[in-house]
Amino acid sequence: MRFARAILARPYKFTVILLVANLFVFLLMWESSGMSSQALWPGFSEPVLATYGAKLNYLISQYHQWWRFVTPMFIHINLPHVMINMYSLWMVGPYVEKLYGSAKFVVFWVFSGILSVVASYLAVRPDLATGLVGRFLFRIEDVPSAGASGALFGLVGVLFVFGIKFRRELPEGFKRAFGVGMIPIIVINLFIGFLGRGFIDNAAHLGGLVTGAALALAAEYRRPGDRTDVSVVWRVLQAASLVIVVAAAYKVVRNFKRPVPLSSQQIVQARQQAFLNFVNGMNLLQEQKSRVTHDNDVTQVDAVTQIVVHIPAPDAKAAELRDRLLSILSKMVQAVNEGKRVDQGLTDEFNTWHEDYEEWFKGAH
Repeated sequence: MRFARAILARPYKFTVILLVANLFVFLLMWESSGMSSQALWPGFSEPVLATYGAKLNYLISQYHQWWRFVTPMFIHINLPHVMINMYSLWMVGPYVEKLYGSAKFVVFWVFSGILSVVASYLAVRPDLATGLVGRFLFRIEDVPSAGASGALFGLVGVLFVFGIKFRRELPEGFKRAFGVGMIPIIVINLFIGFLGRGFIDNAAHLGGLVTGAALALAAEYRRPGDRTDVSVVWRVLQAASLVIVVAAAYKVVRNFKRPVPLSSQQIVQARQQAFLNFVNGMNLLQEQKSRVTHDNDVTQVDAVTQIVVHIPAPDAKAAELRDRLLSILSKMVQAVNEGKRVDQGLTDEFNTWHEDYEEWFKGAH
Protein backbone atom coordinates (compact mmCIF):
# COMPACT_ATOMS: atom_id res chain seq x y z
CA MET A 1 0.00 0.00 0.00
CA ARG A 2 2.88 2.38 0.78
CA PHE A 3 4.35 1.61 -2.65
CA ALA A 4 1.02 2.26 -4.39
CA ARG A 5 0.42 5.51 -2.48
CA ALA A 6 3.91 6.74 -3.31
CA ILE A 7 3.41 6.05 -7.02
CA LEU A 8 -0.20 7.13 -7.42
CA ALA A 9 0.26 10.41 -5.51
CA ARG A 10 2.58 11.74 -8.21
CA PRO A 11 1.33 14.35 -10.71
CA TYR A 12 0.48 13.60 -14.34
CA LYS A 13 0.32 17.06 -15.89
CA PHE A 14 1.51 16.10 -19.37
CA THR A 15 -1.21 13.48 -19.69
CA VAL A 16 -3.75 16.25 -19.10
CA ILE A 17 -1.93 18.58 -21.51
CA LEU A 18 -1.97 15.97 -24.27
CA LEU A 19 -5.61 15.17 -23.67
CA VAL A 20 -6.61 18.84 -23.84
CA ALA A 21 -4.44 19.40 -26.95
CA ASN A 22 -6.08 16.50 -28.80
CA LEU A 23 -9.59 17.66 -27.91
CA PHE A 24 -8.73 21.26 -28.85
CA VAL A 25 -7.44 20.23 -32.28
CA PHE A 26 -10.55 18.09 -32.78
CA LEU A 27 -12.76 21.12 -32.07
CA LEU A 28 -10.75 23.19 -34.56
CA MET A 29 -11.26 20.49 -37.19
CA TRP A 30 -14.97 20.43 -36.44
CA GLU A 31 -15.12 24.21 -36.82
CA SER A 32 -13.33 23.90 -40.18
CA SER A 33 -16.01 21.39 -41.20
CA GLY A 34 -18.78 23.92 -40.56
CA MET A 35 -19.72 22.53 -37.12
CA SER A 36 -21.78 19.92 -38.94
CA SER A 37 -23.06 16.96 -36.95
CA GLN A 38 -22.45 14.84 -40.05
CA ALA A 39 -18.71 15.45 -39.72
CA LEU A 40 -18.70 14.03 -36.18
CA TRP A 41 -19.81 10.53 -37.15
CA PRO A 42 -18.85 9.52 -40.69
CA GLY A 43 -15.70 11.57 -40.26
CA PHE A 44 -14.00 14.71 -41.47
CA SER A 45 -13.40 15.13 -45.19
CA GLU A 46 -10.03 14.29 -46.70
CA PRO A 47 -9.21 17.99 -47.36
CA VAL A 48 -9.77 18.84 -43.69
CA LEU A 49 -7.69 15.88 -42.52
CA ALA A 50 -4.89 16.75 -44.94
CA THR A 51 -4.94 20.44 -43.97
CA TYR A 52 -4.52 19.60 -40.28
CA GLY A 53 -1.63 17.22 -40.93
CA ALA A 54 -2.89 13.70 -41.56
CA LYS A 55 -0.31 11.31 -42.97
CA LEU A 56 -0.47 10.94 -46.73
CA ASN A 57 2.54 9.24 -48.24
CA TYR A 58 2.68 11.29 -51.43
CA LEU A 59 2.74 14.56 -49.47
CA ILE A 60 5.78 13.29 -47.57
CA SER A 61 7.65 11.67 -50.45
CA GLN A 62 6.81 14.08 -53.28
CA TYR A 63 6.42 17.38 -51.42
CA HIS A 64 8.76 16.71 -48.44
CA GLN A 65 6.15 17.61 -45.79
CA TRP A 66 8.08 15.92 -42.98
CA TRP A 67 5.82 17.29 -40.26
CA ARG A 68 3.21 14.71 -41.27
CA PHE A 69 5.28 12.16 -39.36
CA VAL A 70 4.42 14.14 -36.18
CA THR A 71 1.01 15.76 -36.52
CA PRO A 72 -1.16 12.63 -37.03
CA MET A 73 -0.89 11.75 -33.32
CA PHE A 74 -2.84 14.93 -32.50
CA ILE A 75 -5.71 14.66 -35.00
CA HIS A 76 -8.64 12.27 -35.26
CA ILE A 77 -11.08 11.26 -37.95
CA ASN A 78 -14.41 11.42 -36.10
CA LEU A 79 -15.98 11.73 -32.65
CA PRO A 80 -15.85 8.03 -31.67
CA HIS A 81 -12.20 7.95 -32.75
CA VAL A 82 -11.14 10.83 -30.51
CA MET A 83 -13.30 9.73 -27.57
CA ILE A 84 -11.94 6.16 -27.56
CA ASN A 85 -8.35 7.34 -27.83
CA MET A 86 -8.70 10.04 -25.19
CA TYR A 87 -10.39 7.62 -22.80
CA SER A 88 -7.49 5.22 -23.35
CA LEU A 89 -4.99 8.03 -22.73
CA TRP A 90 -6.81 8.92 -19.50
CA MET A 91 -6.63 5.29 -18.37
CA VAL A 92 -3.03 4.51 -19.37
CA GLY A 93 -1.22 7.85 -19.46
CA PRO A 94 -1.24 8.69 -15.74
CA TYR A 95 0.32 5.33 -14.82
CA VAL A 96 3.20 5.80 -17.24
CA GLU A 97 3.79 9.41 -16.23
CA LYS A 98 3.65 8.62 -12.52
CA LEU A 99 5.99 5.67 -12.85
CA TYR A 100 8.56 7.31 -15.10
CA GLY A 101 8.08 11.05 -14.63
CA SER A 102 6.99 13.71 -17.09
CA ALA A 103 10.26 13.91 -19.03
CA LYS A 104 10.30 10.24 -19.97
CA PHE A 105 6.55 10.19 -20.53
CA VAL A 106 6.81 12.95 -23.14
CA VAL A 107 9.65 11.09 -24.88
CA PHE A 108 7.64 7.85 -24.84
CA TRP A 109 4.59 9.55 -26.33
CA VAL A 110 6.26 11.61 -29.03
CA PHE A 111 8.76 9.00 -30.23
CA SER A 112 6.17 6.21 -30.20
CA GLY A 113 3.79 8.43 -32.11
CA ILE A 114 6.37 9.43 -34.72
CA LEU A 115 7.67 5.92 -35.32
CA SER A 116 4.14 4.58 -35.52
CA VAL A 117 3.55 7.01 -38.41
CA VAL A 118 6.84 5.91 -39.98
CA ALA A 119 5.60 2.31 -39.80
CA SER A 120 2.32 3.38 -41.39
CA TYR A 121 4.26 5.19 -44.12
CA LEU A 122 6.32 2.10 -44.90
CA ALA A 123 3.25 -0.14 -44.88
CA VAL A 124 1.60 1.38 -47.96
CA ARG A 125 2.64 -1.53 -50.17
CA PRO A 126 -0.08 -2.77 -52.53
CA ASP A 127 2.22 -5.56 -53.73
CA LEU A 128 2.44 -7.01 -50.21
CA ALA A 129 -1.20 -6.53 -49.19
CA THR A 130 -2.20 -10.09 -50.05
CA GLY A 131 -3.35 -12.89 -47.78
CA LEU A 132 -4.55 -12.48 -44.20
CA VAL A 133 -1.20 -11.34 -42.80
CA GLY A 134 -0.48 -9.09 -45.74
CA ARG A 135 -3.85 -7.34 -45.51
CA PHE A 136 -3.39 -7.01 -41.74
CA LEU A 137 -0.02 -5.24 -41.97
CA PHE A 138 0.02 -3.52 -45.36
CA ARG A 139 -2.31 -1.11 -47.14
CA ILE A 140 -3.29 -0.95 -50.78
CA GLU A 141 -4.16 2.74 -51.01
CA ASP A 142 -2.48 5.89 -49.79
CA VAL A 143 -5.36 7.22 -47.69
CA PRO A 144 -5.24 9.73 -44.81
CA SER A 145 -3.96 8.17 -41.59
CA ALA A 146 -4.40 9.90 -38.24
CA GLY A 147 -4.95 9.28 -34.55
CA ALA A 148 -3.18 8.94 -31.22
CA SER A 149 -3.50 5.16 -31.14
CA GLY A 150 0.10 4.57 -32.28
CA ALA A 151 1.40 6.64 -29.36
CA LEU A 152 -1.09 4.90 -27.05
CA PHE A 153 0.23 1.51 -28.13
CA GLY A 154 3.65 2.88 -27.24
CA LEU A 155 2.47 3.52 -23.67
CA VAL A 156 1.04 -0.01 -23.54
CA GLY A 157 4.44 -1.30 -24.67
CA VAL A 158 6.08 0.70 -21.88
CA LEU A 159 3.84 -0.84 -19.21
CA PHE A 160 4.33 -4.30 -20.66
CA VAL A 161 8.13 -4.05 -20.42
CA PHE A 162 7.91 -2.29 -17.06
CA GLY A 163 5.99 -5.15 -15.49
CA ILE A 164 8.42 -7.76 -16.81
CA LYS A 165 11.64 -5.82 -16.24
CA PHE A 166 10.90 -4.94 -12.61
CA ARG A 167 8.71 -7.91 -11.65
CA ARG A 168 11.01 -8.94 -8.79
CA GLU A 169 10.56 -5.69 -6.89
CA LEU A 170 6.94 -4.82 -7.64
CA PRO A 171 4.03 -5.43 -5.27
CA GLU A 172 1.62 -8.15 -6.31
CA GLY A 173 -1.04 -5.73 -7.59
CA PHE A 174 1.41 -4.05 -9.95
CA LYS A 175 2.62 -7.42 -11.23
CA ARG A 176 -0.93 -8.40 -12.12
CA ALA A 177 -1.76 -5.06 -13.73
CA PHE A 178 1.38 -4.64 -15.83
CA GLY A 179 3.81 -6.94 -17.61
CA VAL A 180 2.00 -10.12 -18.65
CA GLY A 181 -1.18 -8.46 -17.39
CA MET A 182 -1.02 -6.23 -20.48
CA ILE A 183 -1.06 -9.21 -22.85
CA PRO A 184 -4.89 -9.50 -22.98
CA ILE A 185 -5.15 -5.78 -23.81
CA ILE A 186 -2.55 -6.12 -26.56
CA VAL A 187 -4.14 -9.27 -28.00
CA ILE A 188 -7.68 -7.85 -27.92
CA ASN A 189 -6.61 -4.65 -29.68
CA LEU A 190 -4.65 -6.55 -32.31
CA PHE A 191 -7.67 -8.80 -32.87
CA ILE A 192 -9.87 -5.73 -33.33
CA GLY A 193 -7.27 -4.47 -35.78
CA PHE A 194 -7.44 -7.79 -37.62
CA LEU A 195 -11.22 -7.56 -37.93
CA GLY A 196 -10.99 -3.95 -39.11
CA ARG A 197 -7.89 -4.40 -41.25
CA GLY A 198 -9.53 -2.57 -44.13
CA PHE A 199 -9.60 0.74 -42.24
CA ILE A 200 -7.50 0.30 -39.06
CA ASP A 201 -3.80 1.15 -39.41
CA ASN A 202 -2.30 -1.93 -37.78
CA ALA A 203 1.23 -1.11 -38.91
CA ALA A 204 1.05 2.12 -36.92
CA HIS A 205 -0.19 0.26 -33.84
CA LEU A 206 2.62 -2.29 -34.02
CA GLY A 207 5.20 0.43 -34.72
CA GLY A 208 4.10 2.33 -31.61
CA LEU A 209 4.03 -0.82 -29.49
CA VAL A 210 7.57 -1.86 -30.46
CA THR A 211 8.91 1.68 -30.00
CA GLY A 212 7.41 2.04 -26.53
CA ALA A 213 8.74 -1.34 -25.48
CA ALA A 214 12.22 -0.52 -26.78
CA LEU A 215 12.31 2.83 -24.97
CA ALA A 216 11.15 1.19 -21.73
CA LEU A 217 14.05 -1.27 -21.91
CA ALA A 218 16.43 1.67 -21.66
CA ALA A 219 14.54 3.59 -18.97
CA GLU A 220 14.45 3.26 -15.19
CA TYR A 221 11.26 4.11 -13.38
CA ARG A 222 11.09 6.47 -10.40
CA ARG A 223 11.10 4.17 -7.40
CA PRO A 224 9.38 5.32 -4.20
CA GLY A 225 11.89 7.24 -2.12
CA ASP A 226 14.21 7.98 -5.06
CA ARG A 227 15.35 11.51 -5.68
CA THR A 228 13.34 13.25 -8.37
CA ASP A 229 16.38 14.31 -10.40
CA VAL A 230 16.16 13.26 -14.06
CA SER A 231 19.27 12.58 -16.10
CA VAL A 232 20.38 15.19 -18.59
CA VAL A 233 19.78 12.76 -21.46
CA TRP A 234 16.08 12.45 -20.74
CA ARG A 235 15.72 16.20 -20.25
CA VAL A 236 17.39 16.80 -23.61
CA LEU A 237 15.16 14.19 -25.25
CA GLN A 238 12.08 15.77 -23.68
CA ALA A 239 13.09 19.22 -24.93
CA ALA A 240 13.80 17.80 -28.40
CA SER A 241 10.40 16.07 -28.42
CA LEU A 242 8.58 19.28 -27.56
CA VAL A 243 10.57 21.27 -30.12
CA ILE A 244 9.66 18.72 -32.82
CA VAL A 245 5.96 18.95 -31.91
CA VAL A 246 6.00 22.77 -31.89
CA ALA A 247 7.89 22.89 -35.21
CA ALA A 248 5.37 20.49 -36.80
CA ALA A 249 2.46 22.56 -35.48
CA TYR A 250 4.09 25.71 -36.90
CA LYS A 251 4.36 24.04 -40.31
CA VAL A 252 0.65 23.15 -40.23
CA VAL A 253 -0.29 26.74 -39.34
CA ARG A 254 2.03 28.18 -41.99
CA ASN A 255 0.50 25.97 -44.71
CA PHE A 256 -3.06 26.15 -43.42
CA LYS A 257 -4.43 28.50 -46.10
CA ARG A 258 -2.52 26.87 -48.95
CA PRO A 259 -4.26 24.25 -51.08
CA VAL A 260 -3.20 20.66 -50.45
CA PRO A 261 -1.05 19.54 -53.41
CA LEU A 262 -2.42 16.81 -55.65
CA SER A 263 -0.77 13.43 -55.99
CA SER A 264 0.57 12.28 -59.34
CA GLN A 265 -2.46 10.03 -59.74
CA GLN A 266 -4.85 12.87 -58.87
CA ILE A 267 -3.14 15.15 -61.40
CA VAL A 268 -3.55 12.53 -64.13
CA GLN A 269 -7.19 12.01 -63.17
CA ALA A 270 -7.83 15.77 -63.17
CA ARG A 271 -6.31 16.09 -66.64
CA GLN A 272 -8.38 13.19 -67.91
CA GLN A 273 -11.54 14.71 -66.46
CA ALA A 274 -10.72 18.11 -68.00
CA PHE A 275 -10.19 16.42 -71.37
CA LEU A 276 -13.51 14.56 -71.11
CA ASN A 277 -15.37 17.72 -70.08
CA PHE A 278 -13.97 19.60 -73.06
CA VAL A 279 -14.78 16.80 -75.52
CA ASN A 280 -18.34 16.57 -74.16
CA GLY A 281 -18.69 20.31 -74.69
CA MET A 282 -17.47 20.06 -78.26
CA ASN A 283 -19.94 17.23 -78.87
CA LEU A 284 -22.74 19.49 -77.65
CA LEU A 285 -21.69 22.20 -80.10
CA GLN A 286 -21.59 19.72 -82.99
CA GLU A 287 -25.09 18.54 -82.07
CA GLN A 288 -26.26 22.15 -82.24
CA LYS A 289 -24.60 22.52 -85.65
CA SER A 290 -26.59 19.52 -86.90
CA ARG A 291 -29.86 20.98 -85.60
CA VAL A 292 -29.15 24.29 -87.23
CA THR A 293 -28.22 22.85 -90.63
CA HIS A 294 -30.85 20.09 -90.81
CA ASP A 295 -33.79 21.46 -88.80
CA ASN A 296 -33.14 25.22 -88.78
CA ASP A 297 -33.41 24.93 -84.97
CA VAL A 298 -31.41 27.67 -83.19
CA THR A 299 -33.36 27.72 -79.91
CA GLN A 300 -30.68 26.11 -77.74
CA VAL A 301 -27.53 27.47 -79.38
CA ASP A 302 -27.02 30.40 -76.99
CA ALA A 303 -27.52 28.26 -73.86
CA VAL A 304 -25.13 25.57 -75.06
CA THR A 305 -22.57 28.16 -76.14
CA GLN A 306 -22.60 29.73 -72.66
CA ILE A 307 -21.91 26.34 -71.12
CA VAL A 308 -19.09 25.42 -73.47
CA VAL A 309 -17.17 28.71 -73.29
CA HIS A 310 -16.77 28.20 -69.53
CA ILE A 311 -15.22 24.75 -69.90
CA PRO A 312 -11.40 25.06 -69.67
CA ALA A 313 -9.56 23.96 -72.80
CA PRO A 314 -6.86 21.30 -72.22
CA ASP A 315 -4.35 23.18 -74.40
CA ALA A 316 -3.93 26.11 -76.81
CA LYS A 317 -4.85 24.05 -79.86
CA ALA A 318 -8.09 22.93 -78.21
CA ALA A 319 -9.00 26.53 -77.39
CA GLU A 320 -8.34 27.56 -81.02
CA LEU A 321 -10.53 24.72 -82.31
CA ARG A 322 -13.35 25.70 -79.97
CA ASP A 323 -13.22 29.32 -81.10
CA ARG A 324 -13.30 28.25 -84.76
CA LEU A 325 -16.34 26.03 -84.21
CA LEU A 326 -18.14 28.79 -82.30
CA SER A 327 -17.45 31.18 -85.19
CA ILE A 328 -18.77 28.70 -87.76
CA LEU A 329 -21.86 28.00 -85.66
CA SER A 330 -22.50 31.73 -85.22
CA LYS A 331 -22.42 32.24 -89.00
CA MET A 332 -24.84 29.35 -89.47
CA VAL A 333 -27.25 30.77 -86.88
CA GLN A 334 -27.09 34.17 -88.57
CA ALA A 335 -27.94 32.62 -91.90
CA VAL A 336 -30.96 30.79 -90.44
CA ASN A 337 -32.18 33.94 -88.65
CA GLU A 338 -32.02 35.79 -91.98
CA GLY A 339 -34.14 33.10 -93.60
CA LYS A 340 -31.30 31.75 -95.69
CA ARG A 341 -29.95 28.25 -96.16
CA VAL A 342 -26.55 27.33 -94.77
CA ASP A 343 -24.36 27.67 -97.87
CA GLN A 344 -21.78 25.18 -99.09
CA GLY A 345 -18.93 27.46 -98.03
CA LEU A 346 -19.88 27.15 -94.34
CA THR A 347 -20.33 23.41 -94.74
CA ASP A 348 -16.84 23.10 -96.26
CA GLU A 349 -15.42 25.27 -93.48
CA PHE A 350 -16.99 22.98 -90.89
CA ASN A 351 -15.65 19.86 -92.65
CA THR A 352 -12.14 21.33 -92.62
CA TRP A 353 -12.56 22.16 -88.95
CA HIS A 354 -13.76 18.63 -88.24
CA GLU A 355 -10.67 17.12 -89.84
CA ASP A 356 -8.43 19.34 -87.72
CA TYR A 357 -10.44 18.45 -84.63
CA GLU A 358 -10.15 14.72 -85.29
CA GLU A 359 -6.39 15.08 -85.70
CA TRP A 360 -6.11 16.96 -82.41
CA PHE A 361 -8.36 14.44 -80.66
CA LYS A 362 -6.22 11.49 -81.72
CA GLY A 363 -3.03 13.20 -80.55
CA ALA A 364 -4.49 14.41 -77.25
CA HIS A 365 -6.22 11.12 -76.51
